[in-house]
Amino acid sequence: MNILIVEDNQDIAASIYDYLETLGYTIDAARDGLTGLHLALTKDYDVIILDLGLPGIDGTELCRRLRQDAKRTIPVIMLTARDSLENKLEGFKSGADDYLIKPFALKELAARVKVLSERIRRIPPSQLQIGDLSLNTETHDVYRAGKHINLNPTLFRLLVFLMQNPHRVIKREELEYAVWQDNPPDSDALRTHLSNLRQAVDKPFDQPLIRTIRGFGYKLTDNNAED
Repeated sequence: MNILIVEDNQDIAASIYDYLETLGYTIDAARDGLTGLHLALTKDYDVIILDLGLPGIDGTELCRRLRQDAKRTIPVIMLTARDSLENKLEGFKSGADDYLIKPFALKELAARVKVLSERIRRIPPSQLQIGDLSLNTETHDVYRAGKHINLNPTLFRLLVFLMQNPHRVIKREELEYAVWQDNPPDSDALRTHLSNLRQAVDKPFDQPLIRTIRGFGYKLTDNNAED
């Protein structure tokens, strides 16, 4: 597994580097945001471990450029000493897939790295189609009405699960387990990711596909009837 560490604290970066290297991973490291972005754009990584506070450009801006400008879907774990809900939501909004508060246990970080990399590999190869929305789980291409849609890994997993279970109401807990298994983040994470998914899949188009069924859960349907 190839890992990129973008962390300006030399002690923290060295600790992560040494620990993951003992697990057999191949590691690259950068101490500032611009170098980290360059590596992320020019090399292939399975997971990026990204500090929020960086010189040059911070982790949020790096992640945003990686997702929106470069259209890269590499899983990103964001590290930060800031533990407020606003900071977490800002990280998720920029495209991060996971969030770890400093100080943290290296064993937990390694477990999260492994889970993120395996989730992408576990997606079954198939072509999914709901109305004018199509998704290819092999190429990770998503199209709606002929327009290509770029999604980060978390939003992609959410959409895959919704499209694999069309026209039925899916409980919040079921969606959380499909994406995060037994380790979901805070209670607002799913709502934030669903909001971002709607911005990408529904907002640019006339008909919304992702529905909230109040008191029950969510469903994806091309049925025009109101719930």
